Amino acid sequence: MDITNFASYLDAAFWITTGGVLALLFLSAIFSGSETALTAASRGKLARRADRGSKGAEKALKITEDNERLIGSVLLGNNLVNIFATSLATAMFTKLFGDSGIAIATLIMTLLVLIFAEVLPKTYAITNPENAASRVAPLIAVVIALFAPVVSAVRLFVRLILRIFGVKTDPDTHILAVREEIAGALQLGHSEGIVEKEDRDRILGALDLGDRIVEEIMLHRSDIEMIDMKSSPEDTLAQCLRSSHTRLPVYDEEPENIIGVVHAKDMLRAMHSLMFGDDATPNGLKDFSIHDVAMEPYFVPETTTLDDQMREFLRRHTHFALVVDEYGSLQGLITLEDILEEIVGEITDEFDVTETQQIQKSEDNNFLIEGSMTIRDLNRATDWSLPDEEANTIAGLVIHESQIIPDIGQVFSFHGFRFEIVEREANRLTLLKIRPL
Repeated sequence: MDITNFASYLDAAFWITTGGVLALLFLSAIFSGSETALTAASRGKLARRADRGSKGAEKALKITEDNERLIGSVLLGNNLVNIFATSLATAMFTKLFGDSGIAIATLIMTLLVLIFAEVLPKTYAITNPENAASRVAPLIAVVIALFAPVVSAVRLFVRLILRIFGVKTDPDTHILAVREEIAGALQLGHSEGIVEKEDRDRILGALDLGDRIVEEIMLHRSDIEMIDMKSSPEDTLAQCLRSSHTRLPVYDEEPENIIGVVHAKDMLRAMHSLMFGDDATPNGLKDFSIHDVAMEPYFVPETTTLDDQMREFLRRHTHFALVVDEYGSLQGLITLEDILEEIVGEITDEFDVTETQQIQKSEDNNFLIEGSMTIRDLNRATDWSLPDEEANTIAGLVIHESQIIPDIGQVFSFHGFRFEIVEREANRLTLLKIRPL
């Protein structure tokens, strides 16, 4: 190329091509920043902006409902402009420098794309994703509409390829991931000292209600305090006065046969009326019949979720339910207080019997833990992460993992912890010594 042609090229085609490359790099920066902003923006914060009248935030919420289509359209546009810009730069440098222009164009375009079309816009977008998402949403909405046919075809092809390899895509994944996003944010906030442990546990406890069933937190039938229907009125009154519970199940013949539930206030009112009221009788307390004050028992399946059971308690205006298995056999009981304790922690009042702590730290830095303590409560108290999928209590976990009922003194190691059996009553593990390995 002679000097005249070279000068004329610089005066015309060179500057036109350079302008085209810069314009395409600008579009690439918009696509890259938009992808980061729209995927990193919090939908909760965008919703608050939309409620305040932000049209951009409203548009961002709409286009992020289908992340697959959004990402497909942005990536398609980004790749198109990057490839086009690289092709123009290669043609321009080839004319200027011959065959060596290909290497020069590759080096220069790599630097330009990396700095100005990737790192710079993405860094800006990640620092304030909600603002960036609100600004670019109207433009990206047009891009999505323009590329919709191509993206739909690509999406079908990708799903077909994934299905061949046994991978199934879930269009509602982003909905299901909201809980994990909240849980992850809480865990991160707690580790950084921003969120208190109690606040984290309360919120996570509320989120878990839909995933847990009443069987996991119910009071086992062996620990239920009951009234024998055939007990004398004096014995029944004495039992109710000794009990720390307000409601007690009433059984006939055997504890499995629950015929009702008596409330202490109803029973005392009836007894007072028979002894001192207008309906007082010469026999007084002896005329009392527990049938007259017992309420119909409310039975629930052991597989009911805590969320559903709490709603049912509120709907029925009751706080007490008996839990049965699939065969109708009594398994335990659950109260509204039990469910609330899964959110706020242990609730005690002046009538609760003071119990020994279920977890104590020994002198050798081991933890002495009652076998009946639930794995969930242990994890919350110690910030451990023992699995609770196969067992509800720590004793149940040891039995499940060891596949035997261990003897006193036996030691096991699993899930990163050492378990030693300290006390055992019959087939029940009552006390264990645990420490992290």
